[in-house]
Amino acid sequence: MPIEQAQAIHQSRLDGLRPELAAGLQGRNQLTLEIGCGHGHFLTAYAQAHPDELCLGIDVLAERLERAGRKSRRLGLNNLFWAHAEADLLLEALPSEVRFTRNLFVLFPDPWPKRRHWKNRLIQPGFLSRLAARTEPGTRLCFRTDYAPYFSQAVDLLGSHLAWRIVPRDPWPFEEPTVFQSRATVYQSLIAHRR
Repeated sequence: MPIEQAQAIHQSRLDGLRPELAAGLQGRNQLTLEIGCGHGHFLTAYAQAHPDELCLGIDVLAERLERAGRKSRRLGLNNLFWAHAEADLLLEALPSEVRFTRNLFVLFPDPWPKRRHWKNRLIQPGFLSRLAARTEPGTRLCFRTDYAPYFSQAVDLLGSHLAWRIVPRDPWPFEEPTVFQSRATVYQSLIAHRR
């Protein structure tokens, strides 16, 4: 694809996402985020248990977000909204004053198991830096996976990143099994704090 066409597609996605985010933010500038929210089981339960937090769930599959939206509407949750976006696009589209202040959840992301595909994994140095730039000190990045090699890589990357500090004994902030968690026989979790 020619670079001009790719840039036009990117700009079109940004232009579509920005008003969607503005409507969901309701003038607030502090968020809890789940990246790859799927059908919204986890974040819906989290938002219901934390009515004082404004929560945003993003996913790349629109049909998952439709199901998530139905769940939150049935419960009448006004502190939760959903956006069809990739994580990097979200960070670019959010208004500059918006910050993540409590928890960021990355639960059972695509492991991209083949070595040649590792570059597609979400937890990468550049992404961690971009995320940190939008995150208040003390905010927790909660990562969980059932793929041990990805967990090891995340530990290495977060452990060596200047903006994040792994806190080994920090308790998991909220339990609600995701679809992937209910299918996993074993999984690993870590919490890193924004320095």
